[in-house]
Amino acid sequence: MSGVWIFDRNGVTRLVANPTRESFEQKEPPYPGTATAPGARPRVLVYLPANQVIRSYTELEQRLAELGWTRFYNSNQPNLLQFHKSANSAHLISLPKNFDSFKSFHMYDIVVKNRSFFEVRDPAS
Repeated sequence: MSGVWIFDRNGVTRLVANPTRESFEQKEPPYPGTATAPGARPRVLVYLPANQVIRSYTELEQRLAELGWTRFYNSNQPNLLQFHKSANSAHLISLPKNFDSFKSFHMYDIVVKNRSFFEVRDPAS
């Protein structure tokens, strides 16, 4: 593995395979709620029936509620926003409280649990 290891402010390291000056200078994500690693393509979550790009948790919560998901308040996990399908189901979606921390793997979790209703796309698509 060649490249440069970067330490973020939390002490977590990441490998930048082909570093450029821009990859080190980038401070804010170009699109909130998307992958921001250098070279990574940003992604957006799309609600398919309305072809709507989800840009906030308010929009996401509304669409999930339409599909039968309800907000789950867990005092043991105050840094997470959680939704569950029903009391009889083990399905749980856990998301970071801050939408700016909403990443591709969170989007894919939603897609897997709602296959016909959500899709992850490039923002230009």
